Amino acid sequence: MKPLVAPVLAGLLLAACGNGTSTTAPEPPTASAPASATNADQQTVAYCSNGGQRELMDVATPRPRPASPMPAVIYIHGGGWEHGDRSGGGFLEQLRPQLLAKGFVVASIDYRLAPANRWPAQIVDSKCAVRYLRAHASAYGVDPTRIGAWGGSAGGHLVSMLGTTDANAGFDVGEWLDQSSRVQAVVDLFGPADLTAGGWEKDPTQIVKDVFGVPAGTTSDVLEKASPVTYVSRDDPPFLILHGDADHSVPASQSQELAAKLTAAGVPAQLVMVHNGPHGLADPKESPAPQALVAMIVDFFTKTLG
Repeated sequence: MKPLVAPVLAGLLLAACGNGTSTTAPEPPTASAPASATNADQQTVAYCSNGGQRELMDVATPRPRPASPMPAVIYIHGGGWEHGDRSGGGFLEQLRPQLLAKGFVVASIDYRLAPANRWPAQIVDSKCAVRYLRAHASAYGVDPTRIGAWGGSAGGHLVSMLGTTDANAGFDVGEWLDQSSRVQAVVDLFGPADLTAGGWEKDPTQIVKDVFGVPAGTTSDVLEKASPVTYVSRDDPPFLILHGDADHSVPASQSQELAAKLTAAGVPAQLVMVHNGPHGLADPKESPAPQALVAMIVDFFTKTLG
């Protein structure tokens, strides 16, 4: 069984690292501006420094802040683990204002990119981001027992890893090690789930080799340990999985396998196959249409965390 979320003391602004050293409270924001048309504020902070590289997180909070602690969701961008940043993609621009309006704190992160930073740097940073947010829950008005995550493509893979792995997987490295990196809800948008399975086209197969050192579809200990399906267990959080049936980058069978294994383990998991949906799920002719998918995600987080 994976451990339950560790309790967070009220007012906690400092957290001890596992090696006995301490890390500081959130740095002064490098930027502060309205997060959207809704009443919200946004700060940019350095959440971790794994590998000596400061990684940034945008944290948007509703204004005025509610009296009671709020649920939070973290967005993790895609880009083949090699490209992209915290500023967009994965329905971020549509979801952030809607979630803020419903009283959620919304964070989005950068993480170390391949090929300069090989796997597992990407999941190490993602887990550090969850620990940071939990360690500074009181500073942002977050309920540390209600943290979810969503992401698309490579980001979908990373949030699925957040949902299925615990500290025993060996990816909890760096700051805030007295905090859990578990999340309580996951929305996986067309993310890889079993890197050892077949069905990949040429370009994504090469991308996987650049990131993990082994081509996709290869029987490999590295790919097995990097695959969310490897870690599925009955105490995983609820999943919403969205995948297009016209996706030529990540085979739809990846999401189908993940959903089947979650369901077999007794985990609440909903798979939505989008008819005529390409990779990215941004085609207005797909069914359900993009705006309907956004509504599904908001509804899912509201029911599981709100």
